[in-house]
Amino acid sequence: MQTITITGGQTLRGTIRPAAAKNSVLPLLAATLLCGEPCCLHSVPDLADVDTSLALLQAVGAKAVRHGPDLCTLPVSAADLFGEIPPHLAGAMRSSVFYLAPLLCRVGMVRLPLPGGCRLGPRPVDIHLAGLAAMGARVELEGEAVTLRRTGPLQGTDFTLRLPSVGATMTLLMAACCAMGTTVLRGAACEPEVCDLARFLCACGAQITGAGTPVIVIQGRRTLGGVLYTPIPDRIAAATYGAAVAAAGGEITIEGCTPAYYQAFLQFLRDCGVQTVLHENAVTLLRDPQKKLRGGQQLYANAWPAFATDTAPLAAAVLLEAEGASEIYDHLFANRFACAEGFAAMGASCRVKGRMLQITGGAMLQAAEVKAPDLRGGAALFVAALAARGTSVLQDPGHIRRGYADLAADLAQLGARCAVQCQPVRR
Repeated sequence: MQTITITGGQTLRGTIRPAAAKNSVLPLLAATLLCGEPCCLHSVPDLADVDTSLALLQAVGAKAVRHGPDLCTLPVSAADLFGEIPPHLAGAMRSSVFYLAPLLCRVGMVRLPLPGGCRLGPRPVDIHLAGLAAMGARVELEGEAVTLRRTGPLQGTDFTLRLPSVGATMTLLMAACCAMGTTVLRGAACEPEVCDLARFLCACGAQITGAGTPVIVIQGRRTLGGVLYTPIPDRIAAATYGAAVAAAGGEITIEGCTPAYYQAFLQFLRDCGVQTVLHENAVTLLRDPQKKLRGGQQLYANAWPAFATDTAPLAAAVLLEAEGASEIYDHLFANRFACAEGFAAMGASCRVKGRMLQITGGAMLQAAEVKAPDLRGGAALFVAALAARGTSVLQDPGHIRRGYADLAADLAQLGARCAVQCQPVRR
């Protein structure tokens, strides 16, 4: 059993570069099933969810290999693919839903047990299914699984998403590339990762316009080839490093990630009193540890370009010691603030009310033994521990490796005192 020990009170200094975005890499790996030639993704981090994706590709008959930091997939005939997604892989991550469209298009059917991942509350796949049904798929719900079938090629459609779901937009983008005719997606998500998937598909031969806007048009039935592709950098990892220096103090430069990708979080840091110096493809963040951060923030996490839901727990960690009461409301996920219990164990005064986290502010955090409840909540507890007095122990950090290859090593290179510890299993 692993734990992470974090000793607070160490200012951070240095330069860091986020790896490729987890939220881009996972759908891109699924999209390679649509390609008739080899695909290679550059600089893919060694994440638990990437490992699960590679296992899933292998389980359905695809071939994927890692060459150092790069992942390459080889084309496979439809006759060699399987439409059954194993329950243990579907249950390991939410992103297993990205395999619905590629397998439906290639195999003609796909059966997916309800996907797992972080326990963030209800995360329905109804928009994915409604869009695929509008393209001609037959949807069969059977207990804890869904089966999709088609008797002929999918058909282009004019479909309006009931809310701008990133996952559903990506699913329907992939399906539309193989559908007959033109598909128009209205109310589509506009996140950078959606644009990244569209660029990847276009590089493979798809014809897509409007990605990054609420209306996307896809000319279907294009033969997709291969590509050498570099996914966008991870804006959530960049925000995590920014939260870390805001909590601990110091000066860091985050390179390689366009500040526009996480502009809402950078604005939040500025409002708290963190100095930001923007460069073309980097940002320098400075925070004097002798000065109190400013609280009094009212944050509302929602779809792009609003404050990103994945950064809401990170913002909460920054605000625990800030002067003034703050509130963070998450419009997207009902259980986003499971990390509040860990904050309280460190001495913070905060309370969850439905989708809102209320933070009194002005806390003097003390080291504690806490447990990572989910991916971003675990990272937020790590950030809070950087500001706490003493050495905290973060238990069950496996959730964190779903989105960060080695967060402890990343922050240690900036001067944090933290280390992964292996504990014997108690019997």
